[in-house]
Amino acid sequence: MSSGTDKIVESIKSEAQEKADKIIQEAEAEVAVINTNAEKTAEAEKNKILDNGKKQSEMKYQQIISEAKMNARRAELGAKEEVIEAAFAKATEDLKTKASSDDAEYSESLINMIKEAAEELGGGDLIVQVKESDVTKVEGQLKKLSADLATKIGVSTTLVLGEPIDAIGGAILKTKNGDIEVNNTIESRLDRFKGLLRSEVANVLFKN
Repeated sequence: MSSGTDKIVESIKSEAQEKADKIIQEAEAEVAVINTNAEKTAEAEKNKILDNGKKQSEMKYQQIISEAKMNARRAELGAKEEVIEAAFAKATEDLKTKASSDDAEYSESLINMIKEAAEELGGGDLIVQVKESDVTKVEGQLKKLSADLATKIGVSTTLVLGEPIDAIGGAILKTKNGDIEVNNTIESRLDRFKGLLRSEVANVLFKN
């Protein structure tokens, strides 16, 4: 090739090289931008995942703590319930023992339970039912008790013994026709006041 041709070829090659270098530089710059953006996106995604993981682990931790506290509370309440029930069982046994003896305090309480039931019924002709061993405790007092109630209530009242009942103690009173009755046995009184007593017993047993 002539020197002129060589010059033209060299010029073309030079221009081509420049263009190639420019394209490569632009491509490398674009790749760098893409890589930077990719790294930022990846970092953001990584942080998002880590953040979500942290939130999930915190939620799981709180859930475990909450369940543990709940289970501990249930166990505590269960234990307290057992103690309270044991206290009631002991009280019932003590009452059984007292009501089965000639204890003067019980005899007085029995008369008071009959009075309360008679007043609740509003007086009148009433039937008194007590357990068989309590018959002798009350039969000699019914006449005076009837008179006292009539004076207090202002209604003519007559108390007569009915059939014996199966009870720890206390009495059941009913109208002569049997339509209305008041159960004032020890068992019934315990059942009626158990809710209130349960709260009071819990306060005494677990005040600390």
